Amino acid sequence: MKRQAAETGSTLICAFEGWNDACQAATDAVRHLVNRYESREVRHIDGDGYYDYQSTRPIVCHATGRRRIIWPQTTFYELTVVPGRRLYAQIAPEPNYHWREYCQETLRIADELDVTRIVTLGSMFADCPHTRDLPVDMEDGDETADPDRRYSGPVGIPTILDATAGEDGFDTTSMWVSIPQYLGDGDCAQATMQLLDELSRTLSIPLDLGDLPRKADEWKAKAGVLTQCNDALAQYVRRLEQQHDRDERARREASLGGPACEQLVKEAEAFLKDLG
Repeated sequence: MKRQAAETGSTLICAFEGWNDACQAATDAVRHLVNRYESREVRHIDGDGYYDYQSTRPIVCHATGRRRIIWPQTTFYELTVVPGRRLYAQIAPEPNYHWREYCQETLRIADELDVTRIVTLGSMFADCPHTRDLPVDMEDGDETADPDRRYSGPVGIPTILDATAGEDGFDTTSMWVSIPQYLGDGDCAQATMQLLDELSRTLSIPLDLGDLPRKADEWKAKAGVLTQCNDALAQYVRRLEQQHDRDERARREASLGGPACEQLVKEAEAFLKDLG
């Protein structure tokens, strides 16, 4: 049974460090919101019972001349973005243990905060070119997606939380951005910016991107230099560009109806024939 309408409730935006967070793009989106807007910590989930401290280790830091141990934990923030809209953000390392209990504890806190909508963010490596907009896959819990386009395989805590929240009556939205795997790990402002753009459209709230557009341009420039210095990599990127452009055209043509689709099929058959 669905909770009250999402327009009258608040939204919780969730991101998790680790396997679900290629180039830290998803958690950087939440950190950007926390740093860009007025925010305050409102809830925590302690790490005991959820983390293997040999894989997700505590951190020691020295502040004001004193040593402090920072343990892995989940933090919930209240964000002041626009008047009249309540937004919350959840950020944490992906738990190692007891995912069902962790998700239920998250949803209990969501209930306390009058949350009606859960938005999970993720980022993953994929075969996509840095010279085009990065693919962002979005799925609302109440929409029926094409089974052929649904992902089948191992999942992380964002997918489990999304499914658990849907079963518990929350409105849910899942957003995943793809990042070129040939560039390896490291910050990817382009991916973070595109997640925030999609989030802005989904929530109908203009989000301040700050200096992300400049950092995204720098990321593209560095990737361009890398490909210019490697002929094999440059050829690989060109193949990805061609595939990306064909897929985009196919999606546009499919939205136009039958005749355009027939023409696309003819052109595709001719293209394959030319390949021998």
